[in-house]
Amino acid sequence: MATAAVVAATLPTSAANAQPSADDALKKYNELSEQASKLNQDHLKAQDDLAAKQAELDKAKNDLSEAQKAEESLRGQVDLLTEATYSGARFNQISALLVSDSQQDFLNRMSAINILAADNADALKRLTDAVEQADTATKTANDATEASKKLLAEIDQKKADLDKQLSEAQAQYRSLSAAVRSQMAQVGDTSNISVPAGTAGAALQFALNQIGKPYVYGSNGPNSWDCSSLIQAAYRSAGVSIGRTSYAQAAAGRSVSRGEVKAGDIIVYYSSQSHVAMAVDGIRAVHASTEGVPVKIADIDSIGPISVIRRIEG
Repeated sequence: MATAAVVAATLPTSAANAQPSADDALKKYNELSEQASKLNQDHLKAQDDLAAKQAELDKAKNDLSEAQKAEESLRGQVDLLTEATYSGARFNQISALLVSDSQQDFLNRMSAINILAADNADALKRLTDAVEQADTATKTANDATEASKKLLAEIDQKKADLDKQLSEAQAQYRSLSAAVRSQMAQVGDTSNISVPAGTAGAALQFALNQIGKPYVYGSNGPNSWDCSSLIQAAYRSAGVSIGRTSYAQAAAGRSVSRGEVKAGDIIVYYSSQSHVAMAVDGIRAVHASTEGVPVKIADIDSIGPISVIRRIEG
């Protein structure tokens, strides 16, 4: 979460009750916004988890359907073989010998008996496997269903927590002076930036093209962004798929050190990994900061304490 430049002024004070300074008010807003950013990422992650669990549930249901079809088919085959064995084809070596007209007829009957027995055994084995697969698929589907229910409840709770935190942050924002809010809303560096060739350069160019657009919690663009949706969309425009949340982006690509940072690197901030930016070069980064602050360029180290730096290309 970027820390906006603080206007060197204080709010009015009275002898009876000293009001907080502009510095304190802005600091409080930044703290509330950082907490809201983490809750926003938690909420997005829970949605991703639910989508993954739903895909698992859909697969389990399909597996169950296929297993049940196989079980039904094989059970019918076993029933037919069993019926043949006990009605008119009570094959065993003695009965085959008694009804045979010749040695060759006996051998032919024995061959048929062996084939029927082998088919029956194979069908029984496959039926047993199908029943076991159906049982496993049923358990998997039931587990996935229960997990989905829990995730839905978790999403509802995280959304409620996020809404509460956003209300506090927005109330704090409204308490800021017009001068501070005006300072926060400034776009900042809009100089022409030369981007490198390749995937990282294409992603960076996309991010730079978003400068000036507003930050909105949970937004996926194209007219507004949150921190991680901007980074995801930037790399998607360059043909690379990365996760939606800052948590997922903290594991994308490979790790590089602060001294190795170059254009296009993903910089994840805070121990909670709740904020993310993209390096413009070794000094600056572009990011969607917080509500009231547009997408803009800032000094890499001013944004917050760096958790990890990830390189998608190279």
